[in-house]
Amino acid sequence: MTLAYVGIGSNLGDPRAQVLAAFQELDRLPHTRVVKRSSLWRSAPVGYADQPDFINAVAEIETSLSPDEILVQLKSMEARHGRERSFANAPRTLDLDLLLFGNTTLDTPTLRIPHPRMHERAFVLKPLLEMAPEVVIPGIGPAKTSIEKISFQKAERIA
Repeated sequence: MTLAYVGIGSNLGDPRAQVLAAFQELDRLPHTRVVKRSSLWRSAPVGYADQPDFINAVAEIETSLSPDEILVQLKSMEARHGRERSFANAPRTLDLDLLLFGNTTLDTPTLRIPHPRMHERAFVLKPLLEMAPEVVIPGIGPAKTSIEKISFQKAERIA
């Protein structure tokens, strides 16, 4: 079993319900279980600003699936929740990102691990550090060092 982290976000429909449903669906993936789940966090959109705030969270999972198999499952979950990819950073019903997969580093046309921008996003690091304060991002270093560099970004714990 590999310990992995999945970022969860939503800002369309009922974002809170979408994120909570994602925790449950992750726990039902084959050969996978949710070990921990972060609090819910509210954050402003990044990139395209003219959209509602996001509800974000991170799930810690144990899985015997490969990173590519997890990616297929995550994309399928997004599709079931009505995710549309109309343009970069568009509003979304559900966004799922494989952030970390054990100590794996991977760079393929379809998947990069660790997630290439996770160390630049407070809405990822704050819930991640809530669950795993000593987590290290391969190739970057301790996540707690990265969060210090982006302390100006707002991410507010809401539940």
